Amino acid sequence: MQAPKTNWAEVEARYYMRTFSRLPVVFERGEGCYVYDDAGKAYLDMVGGIAVNILGHAHPVLVEAITKQAQKIIHTSSLYYSEPQCELAEWLITRSPADRIFFANSGAEANEGAIKLARKYGRTQRNGAYEVITLDHSFHGRTLATLAATGQPKYHEPFLPMPDGFKSVPFNDFEAMRKAVSAKTAAIMLECIQGESGIHILDREYLHAVRKLCDDNNILLMCDEIQCGLGRTGTFYGFQQFGIEPDVITLAKGLAGGLPIGAFLAKEHCAVLTPGDHGSTMGGNPVCCAAGVAAMTYLEEQNLMGNAARMGQALKDELSNLKETLPGITEVRGLGLMVAFDTADPIAPDIVKKGLDKGIVLNATGPNTVRLVPPLIVSHGEVEKAVGLIADTFKAVS
Repeated sequence: MQAPKTNWAEVEARYYMRTFSRLPVVFERGEGCYVYDDAGKAYLDMVGGIAVNILGHAHPVLVEAITKQAQKIIHTSSLYYSEPQCELAEWLITRSPADRIFFANSGAEANEGAIKLARKYGRTQRNGAYEVITLDHSFHGRTLATLAATGQPKYHEPFLPMPDGFKSVPFNDFEAMRKAVSAKTAAIMLECIQGESGIHILDREYLHAVRKLCDDNNILLMCDEIQCGLGRTGTFYGFQQFGIEPDVITLAKGLAGGLPIGAFLAKEHCAVLTPGDHGSTMGGNPVCCAAGVAAMTYLEEQNLMGNAARMGQALKDELSNLKETLPGITEVRGLGLMVAFDTADPIAPDIVKKGLDKGIVLNATGPNTVRLVPPLIVSHGEVEKAVGLIADTFKAVS
């Protein structure tokens, strides 16, 4: 007689902090751009762990790299040299405008480290400047400092007062940014393409003006590439789409294809951290870094950036065609495989839930916005299938 199936929702409700409103599905395994629940049902994954699973699920290249490294050594700490850590550091630095790197465990930690770097830079190079200016509707993390940097008051309210030293200004408003800069400003931190707000793209002219503003005032431009970096927009870094170079870059999400890792990179002139200023017990873990080397090498050798550009355009085109037949879709936007569509009515969460019934994984960033950030290996056939399932889902909830 078969043992009764565990009710994982009940287990979660009994033990886990009440921080998530989870969707009613238990994903048990994955392969490529599909995930499978504990009953064996297949779902086309257009979220990819929120832009993390850039090679999809159970990719052989990643599985092999993780297995080989785990058989050698799993953890040592940063008190000693680590081959995978040094290898990934070299790979990233030689493909960036930066000169130095530090590995953390997450995007929030990467941004936290960048903020610390900006504070020390301001102290040593800007007469004690400490403020970081960000943009409204931005998202930079869940730690107190990165939450304060996030330009969304709804996230601040439960944890007030926020740490001092942060201000946000309207999106794409250069005059507001110019006025916000003062003797207290150490850095400007922004996402060239905002992800959590629902895929909003900064203007090229705006970014060039902000770059010049930073140069003229000896302040740092820090690009949060945690979601828009690593090939997702069609170039390795999102900022390359706009022809600018930041002083500091933060990375995470897809860097190890699904394992927890983050990094911040800095040009030599602002790499001001010295021994004792910063650290991480688990940051740059050998297994995570080995996965990172494998993921980044595959990304480059297989030109997944080119695939992201092509499939992202195909996804936008298919969704735009759908918009013509479904009046309830009001806007489609995106760059590469960062795509979103808005709905006239606040039905985005219902679309996500009903999508599971239809066999597709989607993400709502608000009541009227659905986000798609699928694996960079997604095929044209899978894009077409996804849009067909979205159409079926939309009709079912409209």
